[in-house]
Amino acid sequence: MEIRWLGHSAFEIISDEVKILIDPFISNNPNCQVPVEDLNPDIILLTHGHSDHFGDALEISNRTNAPIACIHEISLFLAKQGIRNISANIGGSFIFRNVKFTMLDAKHSSDIDVVEETVPGGSAASFLITFEDGTKIFHAGDTGLFGDMKDIIGAIYKPDVVMVPIGDKFTMGPFEAALATMWLNPKVVIPMHYNTFPPIEQDPAIFANFVGQFNPNIDVVVMNPDEYFEFNPEEYQD
Repeated sequence: MEIRWLGHSAFEIISDEVKILIDPFISNNPNCQVPVEDLNPDIILLTHGHSDHFGDALEISNRTNAPIACIHEISLFLAKQGIRNISANIGGSFIFRNVKFTMLDAKHSSDIDVVEETVPGGSAASFLITFEDGTKIFHAGDTGLFGDMKDIIGAIYKPDVVMVPIGDKFTMGPFEAALATMWLNPKVVIPMHYNTFPPIEQDPAIFANFVGQFNPNIDVVVMNPDEYFEFNPEEYQD
């Protein structure tokens, strides 16, 4: 399968079963050069309600009829806009095109600020995506470090590929993100949510160095916006 980083926390995941778009902050993302019109997902995952994650979700869903999967409170907001959605909550799963999506925890705020008056957006979340071949991809969303990354997500769900924020100030910084990566123990980690704006400027090499110190067996993939990474599970077999 192919993973494309669109800058910030936005990713496109393309498999034989489904084309997934996560946190589609596109048109106002200074690091994303992909036109919104070029994105044609089958499903959109929304980790929380902040505008740098909610982004162009409404426009893309309206155009493609792709459902937006999100926490229940955001789904209520979307329903009022006439947007097709899949409501879920922390710990719950649903199946879409033979792919399992599990909503997991994240430690962050989530009010919806894409409208003139901010409205409640429930809890921030993360997503674990399990494909038919057993490959598991975990998008951590915006989060601080918390113990469930080790005791639940890492120990029970065992993701193969993880995306973790490293920008600091609003999320984990490089050290905490590397510690989370060690706990999650994936085969591949991709840093995200950095260098979009001055307050979250980071050198991903610092993150990669921390990961290497904690667990040199984890492959750190530092991507440029609009770059693809092809994950082949057979290359990472023990």
